[in-house]
Amino acid sequence: MNIIDRAAMGRLAKALAFICSADHPTTVALKRAADSGVEADIKKARSLFMKLKPGQRQAAFTMIQDE
Repeated sequence: MNIIDRAAMGRLAKALAFICSADHPTTVALKRAADSGVEADIKKARSLFMKLKPGQRQAAFTMIQDE
């Protein structure tokens, strides 16, 4: 079971495009994982997301909570 589902990854990618940039590696990885649903893509996206600064992660989660 995925902790962050594909739809949430797509919303996180949109939030990170605003916070970091559309071409940031984490944004690209989250978008790819949301589009493909492939476990390897999801694993990579999660790993990159966890390497973000805590403030960036929190800002992204805050942005998608309001949706």
